[in-house]
Amino acid sequence: MDWLEKNLQENFDLPPKHPSEEALRRWRSAVSFVKNRRRRFRMVADLDTRSQNEARRRSVQENFRNFRVALYVHQAAFNFIDGAKNKEYRVTQDISNAGFSINPDELASITSKHDVKALRMHGGVDGISKKIRSTFEHGISASDLETRQNIYGVNRYAEKPSRSFWMFVWDALQDMTLIILMVCALISAVVGLASEGFPKGMYDGLGIILSILLVVMVTAISDYRQSLQFKELDNEKKKISIHVTRDGSRQKISIYDLAVGDIVHLSIGDQVPADGFYIHGYSLLIDESSLSGESDPVYISQDKPFLLAGTKVQDGSAKMMVTAVGMRTEWGRLMSTLSEGGEDETPLQVKLNGVATIIGKIGLVFATLTFVVLMVRFLIEKGLTVGLSKWYSADALTIVNYFATAVTIIVVAVPEGLPLAVTLSLAFAMKKLMHDRALVRHLSACETMGSAGTICTDKTGTLTTNHMVVDRIWISEVSKSVTSDNSLEDLNSVISPTTLGLFLQGIFENTSAEVVKEKDSAQTVLGTPTERAILEFGLKLQGSHDAEDRTCTKVKVEPFNSDKKKMAVLVSLPNGTYRWFSKGASEIVVQMCDMMVDADGNSVPLSEAQRKNVLDTINAFASDALRTLCLAYKEVDDFVDDSDSPTGGFTLISIFGIKDPLRPGVKDAVKACMSAGIIVRMVTGDNINTAKAIAKECGILTDDGIAIEGPDFRSKSPEEMRDLIPKIRVMARSLPLDKHTLVTNLRGMFHEVVAVTGDGTNDAPALHEADIGLAMGIAGTEVAKESADVIVLDDNFTTIINVARWGRAVYINIQKFVQFQLTVNIVALVINFVSACITVLLSQRCSCCGLI
Repeated sequence: MDWLEKNLQENFDLPPKHPSEEALRRWRSAVSFVKNRRRRFRMVADLDTRSQNEARRRSVQENFRNFRVALYVHQAAFNFIDGAKNKEYRVTQDISNAGFSINPDELASITSKHDVKALRMHGGVDGISKKIRSTFEHGISASDLETRQNIYGVNRYAEKPSRSFWMFVWDALQDMTLIILMVCALISAVVGLASEGFPKGMYDGLGIILSILLVVMVTAISDYRQSLQFKELDNEKKKISIHVTRDGSRQKISIYDLAVGDIVHLSIGDQVPADGFYIHGYSLLIDESSLSGESDPVYISQDKPFLLAGTKVQDGSAKMMVTAVGMRTEWGRLMSTLSEGGEDETPLQVKLNGVATIIGKIGLVFATLTFVVLMVRFLIEKGLTVGLSKWYSADALTIVNYFATAVTIIVVAVPEGLPLAVTLSLAFAMKKLMHDRALVRHLSACETMGSAGTICTDKTGTLTTNHMVVDRIWISEVSKSVTSDNSLEDLNSVISPTTLGLFLQGIFENTSAEVVKEKDSAQTVLGTPTERAILEFGLKLQGSHDAEDRTCTKVKVEPFNSDKKKMAVLVSLPNGTYRWFSKGASEIVVQMCDMMVDADGNSVPLSEAQRKNVLDTINAFASDALRTLCLAYKEVDDFVDDSDSPTGGFTLISIFGIKDPLRPGVKDAVKACMSAGIIVRMVTGDNINTAKAIAKECGILTDDGIAIEGPDFRSKSPEEMRDLIPKIRVMARSLPLDKHTLVTNLRGMFHEVVAVTGDGTNDAPALHEADIGLAMGIAGTEVAKESADVIVLDDNFTTIINVARWGRAVYINIQKFVQFQLTVNIVALVINFVSACITVLLSQRCSCCGLI
């Protein structure tokens, strides 16, 4: 079978992820013998359509880019042209009766064309909000949601209509061999009626027709059920939730429920869900490459407030007011010009198509031999009896039956249902995993996960519960456990009111979390797990966020950045000065500090002995599996708008020790991975002591494994990495680039099949590079989810293990099924050929000479 394997390797070898168009076209051209090309290639990428879509997309992006450049360079000229060609938008009676005073098309046009003049004419963003009956603080009212959607549209894009069952029946009938059989059946029926009369002459032809109908119906039903499964899965993929302010409270809604006037909250990694106007925010950078093709981010401010659907938040955070949804957005118009090009096929599907092709060719040889043997026998018998010059209708019927027998051998020989059976198996696995809280976005992930040898996992939220609490705190050289109300009272008693006020101000001002009111008037803290833990601790310490006496105003915000590992905020004080608050990774913030706050709230120099005490405290917290963060401040008299936060001269306020306990079942899941030969590696941005403590607790860090920090890993040469990487079990204080490098080397140097988990925007390169990218469904950004193959809906490591377990089971079962199917097909070929030979040998002897 070496020739079979060689043929498959040359023509049907496909990379497990991101195959080139050349590789995809190569195996298509190799499939020269197929029963039904339309069915064989139905569930794979339509490369011609994909190329046309890409060309059309580039054309749209080029037009969009040219328009934007011309708009900014020749704004005055465009205003003149727009004024000359301005379309008259009329507010109809329906719009007026609903209480709105701007036409939907005009509102959409202002955003898509970046029409500053029209925006000012309507009174700016404030004026637009009044005309669509929305306020920045309360949003819209849910009671008039249906009215809004009737007038301004729903946030859905036009989709291709689903195919009916009869369309699948028609596809099944396109099979060339079935068409040949139908012709044979028709000829057989006509000749039979002429020679044997009705109804006996119909039996052979009718039998073939019934067999064809049975094959067609089974095929069509299988294909139709498969299409329904994929449609259901596709609908799950499109379920995106966003945070909006509606009825005065912050709510989480489906992107499809979004309406014009909604106030949407955007943060790093989010995809802008609709066209709209920027209201306010901090350092908002938007990646418009999906629309314009340009990689440079666009800075959004109140001077340039236009946000377009389909773009992504690269940095910062903001609130936006929706002005256009669905097909009225630029993204909707772009999508309407494109059609789906199909999903890339999996390597196993390609290889099975290759096997089906090779077996089909073997079947063609056997069918030809069978037909030749039967015809030789028939011609010899006829020549010896009545001669070859005399032909009857019965002879024609006999030849037709021989031909039908040969074609039937081809039908039996080509295992066309094999790739379809595999696709159905993978689709079933996808559906099963969806019920187990894992959404598989690509079929190949089910197949590839079965052969994964390494899982590079995050710690926070994946191995742990993702609900952090402040467990211990260090402030004014006092270290306290703060897990109970009594400990909070003790903390209040050992620090001065001045220190407490400065401490709370740092917590409440320098945070990305937010206290929101739910529909039942209850207060909830929204934000990342770490930010929520600190803000909840501050609320407990003071009593209520609303009770805080706001004597300062935020001037500038620097959101948390995974490269800098800190966030900062500048606030103005009543005395006219300014104060920077910085919070972030302990070793980063401590390096920035040369002062500390004492028990009386005064700033005192941070001596070497005190610095050593601070570092020992950080290490002690980390050794107890606590995540450490430091809070510091710096007084300044003035600031520059474009400058970053200072990198030195800070005063250390406190150290937080935050706890995130292991998820139930993680230890057993890691143990199951180890026993199955899958190596689990933890890649985290936490302190190395914290990472080692958690890794030992869940069984990842074993005696033969090592823990390393990101900076040390980056400094290694390729030769050193070759020796080091197999031993790495924990990588702490790592950057996203470190995870990407680790994944690349595992796949390149060691040819490992690598699965990677990630949740941040910066994790997208590693998720894209890995054989299986697993994004977190709760903490993950939309950019991370878009780059992943599987979305873990509950952020749980045990779910990841379920994906691996199901993938392996599916892969093993498919291999067994393939072996069985090929054996059946080859045996059927041999039996058919032998039976044809036996038919010749055992036929009755000639009455003239006794020859066979």
